[in-house]
Amino acid sequence: MEMYNNLGAQPGVPRPPTNPQPNPFGNAFYGAGSGLIRGGLGAYGEKILGSSSEYVQSNISRYFSDPQYYFQVNDQYVRNKLKVVLLPFLHRGHWTRITEPVGGRLSYKPPIYDINAPDLYIPFMAFGTYVVLAGVSLGLQGKFSPEALNWLFVKGLFGWFLQVMLLKVTLLSLGSGEAPLLDILAYAGYTFTGLCLPVFGRIIWRYSYYFLMPWTCLCMGVFLVKTMKRVLFAEVRTYDSSRHHYLLLFIALAQFPLFMWLGNISINWLF
Repeated sequence: MEMYNNLGAQPGVPRPPTNPQPNPFGNAFYGAGSGLIRGGLGAYGEKILGSSSEYVQSNISRYFSDPQYYFQVNDQYVRNKLKVVLLPFLHRGHWTRITEPVGGRLSYKPPIYDINAPDLYIPFMAFGTYVVLAGVSLGLQGKFSPEALNWLFVKGLFGWFLQVMLLKVTLLSLGSGEAPLLDILAYAGYTFTGLCLPVFGRIIWRYSYYFLMPWTCLCMGVFLVKTMKRVLFAEVRTYDSSRHHYLLLFIALAQFPLFMWLGNISINWLF
C-alpha cells in the first residue's frame, strides 16, 4: 500500500481500493434485526410496566382508596353523622352504603351524598377537640405543661391505633382483610367524637362524667356493631352466625376499657 501511495497513480496499473465497499445486505439484515429486537423488547417492557402499574394502582385503590374522598363533607352531613354516632338508637334508616356506576364499575358515593359513608373530617376534628379539652382539664387540675399535653396527644394516637387494630384483626379473623385502611381509620376515629362528651362534662360538672362515659361507650359500641355488621362484613365470603355475633359482642365490650383509659385525663400512662 505504501508503494502505491509513493508512486501515485500509474497508467495501466490498477490501484486497490482504500476503503472496502459496504455490504448492503448485511446492513439491511442488521437494521431489520435490531429494529425487531428493539420493538420486541419495547413491547415486552411496556407490557410488564403496564401490568405492574395497573396492579399497583388497583391495590392502592383497594386498600387505601382516595384520601380526598373522605373529606367531601358539608354542614348537613356533619350534623347528621354526629347524630348517628352519638345517638345510633335513633337512626331509622339503613346502614348500608350507596353505590353508583363509575367507569364501568360500582363505586361508593362520597360522604356528602351518603350518611353511612366514612369520613376523616369528623375524626380529625374530634381528635383535635379531645386534645384541647384534655389540656383544659389538666389546667383546671393545676397539672398543665407542654410535656403533659404532648403525653396525652401520644396517648390519644395510641388509642386510635388500638381501635384500628381491633377492627382490622376482627376482619382478618373472619377471612376479610380487603376493606380499605382509610375506611377502618375513619370508623376507629369516631371514638373521639363520643369521648369528647365525658371529658367536656367533667370540666363543666365533675359528676356528669360518671353517667356520660357509660352512655358514650354504649353508643360507640352500637355504632361499630351496626357499621361492621352491614358495611364491612359485606365483603366476608363465608358466614358463621355464632362467630360473627361473638366478635361483634367483643368489639362492643372493648369500647368500655378503651374509653375509660382515654377519658382518664392525667399525666400517668395507665391511670
